Amino acid sequence: MLRAVGIVFVVIFSGIIAESGALIGPNGLLPLPRLLEQARADHTGVLDTLLHRPSLFWINADPAMIAAVEWGGLLAAVALVLNFCPRLALFICWLALLSFARVWVIFSEPQLDWLMLEVALLCIPFAPAGLRPGLGGASPPSPLALFMMRWLLLRVMFGPGLAKLIYGDPHWLNFTAMDVLYESAPSPTIVGYFNHHLPHAWHVVEWVLTFAAEIVAPLLAVFGGRRGRWIALVSWTALQAGIQLNCNYGWLNTAAIGLGLLLLDDHMLARTTGFLRRRLPAWSLPGPAAPTPAATGIGWKKVAVATGLWAHFALSIAVYWDKESVPPVLLTHGSSNAFKLYAHIDPVHRVTEFTGSNDGGRTWRAYEFFHYPQQLDRMSGFIAPHFPRFEGTLQIVLATRPEPHSIYAIVAGHLLAQNPEIVRLFRENPFPDRPPQMIRMATYRYRFTDLETYRTTGNFWRREYEGDYLPMIYLNERQEIVRAESEIAVTRIKAHYQNPDAQNRLGLHLVNGELGLSRDPVQAAGWFRRAAELGLADGQFNLSLFLLNGDGARPDLPQAALWCQRAAKQGLPNAQDLLGLMYARGDGVPKDPVEALAWFMVAANLGHQEAAGRVNSLRSSLQPTAVAEAESRARVLRAEIEAGKKIAESTKAPIHPNVP
Repeated sequence: MLRAVGIVFVVIFSGIIAESGALIGPNGLLPLPRLLEQARADHTGVLDTLLHRPSLFWINADPAMIAAVEWGGLLAAVALVLNFCPRLALFICWLALLSFARVWVIFSEPQLDWLMLEVALLCIPFAPAGLRPGLGGASPPSPLALFMMRWLLLRVMFGPGLAKLIYGDPHWLNFTAMDVLYESAPSPTIVGYFNHHLPHAWHVVEWVLTFAAEIVAPLLAVFGGRRGRWIALVSWTALQAGIQLNCNYGWLNTAAIGLGLLLLDDHMLARTTGFLRRRLPAWSLPGPAAPTPAATGIGWKKVAVATGLWAHFALSIAVYWDKESVPPVLLTHGSSNAFKLYAHIDPVHRVTEFTGSNDGGRTWRAYEFFHYPQQLDRMSGFIAPHFPRFEGTLQIVLATRPEPHSIYAIVAGHLLAQNPEIVRLFRENPFPDRPPQMIRMATYRYRFTDLETYRTTGNFWRREYEGDYLPMIYLNERQEIVRAESEIAVTRIKAHYQNPDAQNRLGLHLVNGELGLSRDPVQAAGWFRRAAELGLADGQFNLSLFLLNGDGARPDLPQAALWCQRAAKQGLPNAQDLLGLMYARGDGVPKDPVEALAWFMVAANLGHQEAAGRVNSLRSSLQPTAVAEAESRARVLRAEIEAGKKIAESTKAPIHPNVP
């Protein structure tokens, strides 16, 4: 069991080493000195701060200290796997993980870290003493230390099952929990996808097996003797392996399987290894344990350990039944946890995606996660027992916090700054050419596709846009990172970054005095001109109206006709109708009834009702030859417009398919 704990700690510290620079390094999301400053601000006095936030980083917050703590934890975990000085190794593992967990609290949101802190703490008196203790025959655990480890296992096994019944989540009470569990898991595997599509009757069987492992198995372990413990071990291991195979819950299930080895005793192992001894060479198996030394009385160390263990026993009961009534300072060192995992199931799977634009919001590119669902045709790999802390934090915050969390805005700010530490947390940098000017955080609801859709399209997921998680983050004119708190702010910044649609919208808002803006025709004309010069047909049409009527700009009929003609040739019916009127009246262009009728015909063909009326009126006043000439001219104009559209489409930059 201790070696299994060591393996889990190897996984934990390997992950911390890989991500700590991006999370709490000098250029990370939450630099360690800033976290320590916040901790000091949250508590009064040095002693209060140390009690609530115990950590080695109070000694030093330099990157070298971070490296020393994480690598020290990893080396201690390896020593534990090799059974080298296990008590000291466990203490170092506990202290190193505690130092991170109590300072970067948000990155230890799941119960994964807190479970392992309690395991490490209880394993210290349970582990054998000495440098190379072998199987511990010379230093067996005291009955109390063994009891507390088994009490921990009982809580890990029995606690979640009891919570599922006590808290009354309807999915557990109406047998539908397993119908939604795999789809709502943060990182389901392809096994989970196909399991999800099995009949409801099978999911009811899974429901029964879950409670058999979490309710019946613990009772058998306590009251069923060795046979009951064998049954409990097999059912518990099968449940944890199945969850890990389907759902990727980090090292939680691996640790649970390791703890399950506590169900075995020497007699059960002897019968198992006896079978192996008859078939394997003697040198490949451990020798008999050394005789257990006789007790030499009760010393102060034993009294202190016993007092601590009984205090932990009382605290574990209090925490389970009413955690809120327990003073937080008693829980800061990870000594006790309320194991109520999956008592509530959120059937909705959401993902907030970071998308950026470096062309004023005309096109968007997504930052792709390594592991969590995003691309519709991709499922997560079998990443457990590894837990990707960055992605996991984003998912857990999204699922458990009712209000948007600032960590998303922090990530977006670093992406705008092209911070390489943060960009490498994603599969690739979608902006290798030019950095983004703005970042959106769009939230989607993900659902599994049916099997027929999967066979046809290869897609495992379908998703629905639910809105932006936080307002858009952008760089303003002074290259400062700012949050766009209103619709008009978003429009302004897109217009500033040469988005012609936004420039045209901003002009319209200024014309009408909307969204808190004062009416300003002069500014509006300026934005219409910028949109027109970037080739937007609506901007060209609006500018032509301003130049024609002299609202916000000096009247200039030839220029009005020029911009109106450009918009008309892009296929804008309103511009085609207006250009026809200008030819009919001779405003800015030579008066030409045939050309006017041709443009009216083109606009009417696109459904413009007023243009259709003008066609009928003007047709009746012209000679048949002039009408025929206009019809011929209209056909030429339509062909030119269609050819221009095809050219424009072929040169248009693609819009990211995932961005609405």
